[in-house]
Amino acid sequence: MPKTLARLTLSLGLVLLSGSLATAQVVLPRTLELNAKEMEQNGFIVAQEALQLAQFQQFQEALARAKLAVQLAPQAHEIWALLGGLYLAVNQPQEAVPALEQSLKLNDKNPAAYFNLGSAYFRLGHYDAAVRVIEQGLALKPDAKEEWFNLGNAYLKLGQKDSALEQYRRSLRLDRQFWPAYTNIGLVLYEQGNIRQAAKNWEQAANIDPKASEPKLALATALLRLGNETQALQLAEEALRLDSRYGTVEFQRENLWGDRLVADTQTLLAKPPLRALLTQLQRDQSVLTRP
Repeated sequence: MPKTLARLTLSLGLVLLSGSLATAQVVLPRTLELNAKEMEQNGFIVAQEALQLAQFQQFQEALARAKLAVQLAPQAHEIWALLGGLYLAVNQPQEAVPALEQSLKLNDKNPAAYFNLGSAYFRLGHYDAAVRVIEQGLALKPDAKEEWFNLGNAYLKLGQKDSALEQYRRSLRLDRQFWPAYTNIGLVLYEQGNIRQAAKNWEQAANIDPKASEPKLALATALLRLGNETQALQLAEEALRLDSRYGTVEFQRENLWGDRLVADTQTLLAKPPLRALLTQLQRDQSVLTRP
């Protein structure tokens, strides 16, 4: 579309030049300006279509629309931010980075672009960069509880556990019901050897969201360490029935579980009733398509 418009505009300019140079000098820039505005308007229309597709989880189609939208409106920081977010939605963080950087180059006051850029850096393993840009976003929007949590995750990946705890607690000051923060506070405490305090945080998280598998399985692991095997087995069974993926080492590592917790959880899951349950659940789920 943009190339066609450019060709039409150029043809008009040549026709005008053949008749009246003075007229061409006035009308040609105006024609270009009108076409640029029209293209930008079309860009926002296409971007709106991309947003609607994304709302229905049609991310690949939305991404194709967003790519067209930035060609039509290359100076629109909102559309570059949308493109970056859609690249993240289809798990292409390496493509998200330049789109989000372009958005911030056009407007450095958009916290959402900083947050998404931080997410892209995090997925790429660039944790220092993730910390830097998430902090820039939080300077603009300090009430973003999820981003304090994500900042804590980046610090945790850098091995800075005290800084991670500080960020998780900031997110809880904004929302005492934000159970993922309790879960990761428990993780840090467990890694530091404070099993009882870790268990209290995981119990709090599990009470807030009884359908959350992760804190239940973590709490079960802590209870086993504290000598309460009966309750540990019961909780672990509940957790695995909610989501058997938390029984795998790979998934636990992806979710920031530390080496000690991973090892202790595997000890818990090696108990015969849980091992049989986990095997059955994973076999059943292997033939199902996860929504």
